[in-house]
Amino acid sequence: MSVTDFKTENNTYRKLISSGLSYRIPHFQPDYSWTEHEWGDLWADIMRVIQADGEPAHYMGHLVLQSKDNRTFDVIEGQQRLTTLMLITLAALKNLARLIAEKNNPENNQQRMDQIRQTYITYLDPVTLVSRTKLTLNRNNDVYFQNYLIPLDHFFQSGCKESERRLCKAFEWFAMKMSEYTKIAGGDEGVTLASLVESISDRLFFTVISVTDGLNAYKVFETLNARGISLSSTDLLKNHLFSVLYGDKDHLHEMKALEDRWEAMVVCLGSESFPDFLLVHWISRHTFVRQSELFRTIRSRVASREEVFKLLQGMEEDINSYLALTQVELSQWSVNHKEYIRDLHLLRVRQPFPLLVAAHRMLSANDFERVLRNCIAISFRYIVIGGQPTNKQESIYYSVAQKISRGDISTAAAVLEAMQFVYPSDDEFRSAFSDKKISATTSRCISWKNRYQEMVTILKVLALT
Repeated sequence: MSVTDFKTENNTYRKLISSGLSYRIPHFQPDYSWTEHEWGDLWADIMRVIQADGEPAHYMGHLVLQSKDNRTFDVIEGQQRLTTLMLITLAALKNLARLIAEKNNPENNQQRMDQIRQTYITYLDPVTLVSRTKLTLNRNNDVYFQNYLIPLDHFFQSGCKESERRLCKAFEWFAMKMSEYTKIAGGDEGVTLASLVESISDRLFFTVISVTDGLNAYKVFETLNARGISLSSTDLLKNHLFSVLYGDKDHLHEMKALEDRWEAMVVCLGSESFPDFLLVHWISRHTFVRQSELFRTIRSRVASREEVFKLLQGMEEDINSYLALTQVELSQWSVNHKEYIRDLHLLRVRQPFPLLVAAHRMLSANDFERVLRNCIAISFRYIVIGGQPTNKQESIYYSVAQKISRGDISTAAAVLEAMQFVYPSDDEFRSAFSDKKISATTSRCISWKNRYQEMVTILKVLALT
């Protein structure tokens, strides 16, 4: 990523939203999810900066934007915060509308209402002369946002999605807080409301990172993640897959099915485990890639509708195997298979997972069990006793996994022959075993001492290989 591909600057909310720019949440970004916990934290931060002796400014964190024209920006990271600030502004408009309805200085409050809406909510398209909103939400939330919240009309509707209810509740919650604040502050409520909006726009600021495309956005994500900021590459990949379908207008009806299938896998695995599963799946079928390059690799290889659904189908085929390898007690595998997986966990090795996923998918049950059993023996001989580096072993595992997936290897005997380079001979094993010294203070050794039966199982497996 060159220095010309992105820029970073600190901007107040006013500069972001009142300068003729517009923002859109990509269609397949997550729905609005903030609750009263986050609303309360933000409101407390706002209260701290608007006091006469309060903090001069409040930092809102990173905002990652993607744009090709520097006028319309896709919000890659920061959508919850931007959406909530927009809801706060709409809540101020609702209170001004209440004052107008109560005949409380209606002319001045109408002017204030019109000016705030023009500055922070909408802009006039100079080409079409049509009024447009400065923020567009994702595909699940935008219709409700545009049709009910922006016009300040009919907030609760039957059949609302949960995220739409959250939008409405946030709007009502901030409207209530603003009403309470103006009454406590005293004086002209319209002036107080307008001053509150102005203070928010001037005293809340972001570090804005503007990038030119999705790959650069992912690189920014990597950097921020390395610094302890929680961002989701899983969502970024999901957005790419959905954008492939969105660009094909003939297949818009398939997006809902894709979303349902994707979310079902995320729920099944858990969002934290999903990237690890995706890496194992990809390596077992395609090429070796490191986690940091996984998104770039998949994006370059999955660029059509057919490739999207091929990837999705393959993931669905492999998910149960991965779950059986990582969540032993929940799997439907045989008792013997579960015991072997426990032994792998005892040895703390994950390198064979792509191979085992491919073998379970492509080989017979008997051949799969033989491969599984030998993975334990190899791990014990090669790593635990032999103390050999894992990189050579990994490359063999991954290469054999891909050959199994392609159909080049179809029996356990062929698998074991391909892995012979990382299988220490009996003489090498005996020599390494006789010289092995394991500290009694290591957690692995303590685990072995406390789990004698598991060691017996391992030795039985060694005898079977």
